[in-house]
Amino acid sequence: MIQVTVKGVTLSLQTVSSLFSPKAVDPGTLAMLSCVTFEPSDIVLDLGCGYGLVGVLAAKLVGPRKVFLVDNDPIAIKVATANLKINGIDDANVVLSDGFRQFSEAGFTKILSNPPYHADFSVPKHFIEKGFNRLVIGGRMFMVTKRELWYRKKFEHIFGGVMVREIGDYFVFEAIKKSNRYADKPRAEQRGRKIRAVSRQPR
Repeated sequence: MIQVTVKGVTLSLQTVSSLFSPKAVDPGTLAMLSCVTFEPSDIVLDLGCGYGLVGVLAAKLVGPRKVFLVDNDPIAIKVATANLKINGIDDANVVLSDGFRQFSEAGFTKILSNPPYHADFSVPKHFIEKGFNRLVIGGRMFMVTKRELWYRKKFEHIFGGVMVREIGDYFVFEAIKKSNRYADKPRAEQRGRKIRAVSRQPR
């Protein structure tokens, strides 16, 4: 059992050895949370929740019915559910899903993630692209990693910009959804229109 105080809220968290950072709260997650201000009106997604620190904290601050915790590991779902109960939370939404693939909820104002590392970036690619679609206009995605360049470029391509904070060994990314289109989509569509226009010209 881990005890941690974040944003003035003291939480008790059960962990198991197979989950990420089982002996202590991950400092990267704490770095990300230091950059987030939760508002009473927020609808929050803890994406890749692990044992549930972010989701449990958010449920305490914005109300459990407006918080969703998602993970693809049944053990994580079981432990996160237990941690909600340990901390007196009954109505948060805990969902077993491989990213967004089995999860249909949308309308989030904040999505937070400390994604697992894969050499081909397949997981954060899915999280960023599909997470963009699940945010409301003005909604924010926060992500923490130990690498900067790929993530910065990906956020810029999808959101049109990103704020990057370097905190210790970590990079915390904050991107705001300003449109319902990916930022690079209009340029692609413009290129497509030019190609079609040329194809209609007589030889």
